[in-house]
Amino acid sequence: MPELPEVETTRRGVAPHVSGRKVQSLLVRERRLRWPIPDDLPAIIAGQQLAAVERRAKYLLFHTAPGSVLVHLGMSGSLRLVSPAEPAAFHDHFDMVFSGGNILRYNDPRRFGCCLWQPAGETHPLLAGLGPEPLSADFDGELLYRRARGRRGPVKSFLMDQKVVVGVGNIYANEALFLAGIRPNRAAGRISRVRYQALADRIKQVLTSAIEQGGTTLRDFVGGDGKPGYFAQQLYVYGRQGLPCKQCGEKLQESRISQRTSVYCVACQR
Repeated sequence: MPELPEVETTRRGVAPHVSGRKVQSLLVRERRLRWPIPDDLPAIIAGQQLAAVERRAKYLLFHTAPGSVLVHLGMSGSLRLVSPAEPAAFHDHFDMVFSGGNILRYNDPRRFGCCLWQPAGETHPLLAGLGPEPLSADFDGELLYRRARGRRGPVKSFLMDQKVVVGVGNIYANEALFLAGIRPNRAAGRISRVRYQALADRIKQVLTSAIEQGGTTLRDFVGGDGKPGYFAQQLYVYGRQGLPCKQCGEKLQESRISQRTSVYCVACQR
């Protein structure tokens, strides 16, 4: 599943090519995504100028005067810039056609993504109640420490709670916890303020590095330019269960936390 760095990579890839351009049309081939594409959406945005492309959590917002098109890549979705001459493939579900010939094409084999509408001045229910952005000044160790009070569940599950902080998915939660020296199954409420500050710093570090390197190479993900990300080669623990720890040489262990694979080092994390 594309995580925050992959979505941010996509945003950075497509924004310069579509911002400031007029939306000529929205061509919908298959409206049955996770939620149906609204029937009136093509009529709403036709002729509108795209002011900017923003990311909120793992959602992309294409802002126009009357509102924003809200896009989520789901488990296997991707957005690519294509020429008008490129024929649509079987899983190319919609095209956003811009003045100047640019087409933003959405492909999603599993159809778990979405394309919805948020009127100007409103917050879509999918965005309501989300926690702060992990790379913003609003996110730090003090926030994590306060929100963890009284929580007995694993710290990894706590990090992946989108009401606590957005966009810290499975891959980057594994990596940040390793770099902070915290075992993923440790009770969230039993971690000190100092260790939470270290964890917040490592979350920022690992996400920033992933964004700079283009996201993590996953089977289904390609960036906005059609090229895969390159952060996978930097991973310390995710996908390396049974292999030696890069820091100490101890064999990495694997467990299931909240139905997700967790990989950690028993020597480096406590």
